[in-house]
Amino acid sequence: MDAFAVLAEPTRRRILDTLRSSDRSVGELVDRLGMSQPAVSKHLKVLRESGFVSCRIAAQQRIYRLEPDRLAAVDRWLAPYRRLWTKHLDALERHLEESP
Repeated sequence: MDAFAVLAEPTRRRILDTLRSSDRSVGELVDRLGMSQPAVSKHLKVLRESGFVSCRIAAQQRIYRLEPDRLAAVDRWLAPYRRLWTKHLDALERHLEESP
């Protein structure tokens, strides 16, 4: 699935935000998100299959972690657009500073 299609879903972004601070079990994600376990698992499957998270098994729990490489790839794709906006915003700032 396309990275931007994956990230377009607000629940998946909330899961990624939650995993930013530490690895979490499915149960912890369910508690933090206030969603049902099947709903969270559905989103985790999409995130796992698209490479945004990975999963390990500890005892009887699945522990999910953020995979920064996939986010870094999105960031690299966005970099030229960020430079473009920075250039335009810098030009706007100069224009505003020069205006009476």
